[in-house]
Formats: sequence, C-alpha cells, structure tokens
Amino acid sequence: MNIEILLNGVWYHGSDQVFDELRPESTITQWRELAEAFSHQPTALWYDDDGVIHHNGTAKGYLYTIDEPIEVGKDIEQHPRTTMDRNAEFLTKRPLRVKMLYRLQD
Repeated sequence: MNIEILLNGVWYHGSDQVFDELRPESTITQWRELAEAFSHQPTALWYDDDGVIHHNGTAKGYLYTIDEPIEVGKDIEQHPRTTMDRNAEFLTKRPLRVKMLYRLQD
C-alpha cells in the first residue's frame, strides 16, 4: 500500500492512557485510523491492500494529535522495525506536546 506523507499534515498517536506529552520513541502516524486501532492496545493488527484495518485490541482508547511543529528526520524517523508499509509508522526522537481529540468508542 502506498502511504504518502504530507509535510504539513496532521500526525496522530493512539493510546489507552491520558497525558499531555508524548515520550521519545513513541509511535506516530499520519494515518488516523491506524492510530485509532493502536489506541485499543492490540496484540495483533493487520490491514489489507485497501487499507481496511483489523485488530484484536479491547482497551478503551484515546486519539491524540501532535500539538507542535515537527520535521521528518529531525524530530521523527521511520520506524526501523516496522512490519508495515513505508510511511505507516514513525518514531519520535524527543518529547512532543499532544492534544487529545477524543475518547474512542468500543
């Protein structure tokens, strides 16, 4: 699957925790639905060629956006151990402010 990164696009993080700063080496993505799926803390997650995500997570999740400017290569990098397509997952290199968008329904 081809995932395009938008330089000024929105970056998301999904979690089952409440906080206001994301730790270094946290995973972020521009794929909102992927962040939502990860917020449920699945032990298995996959998506098909059409981008439909499947997972077995059951935790109550929260969706966050990164609340400050970030630069690919400086503040974040491609996840070096991902099993997903290129540009699906990035790791943060420093603490980043986040803003909670909403609590996800079950």
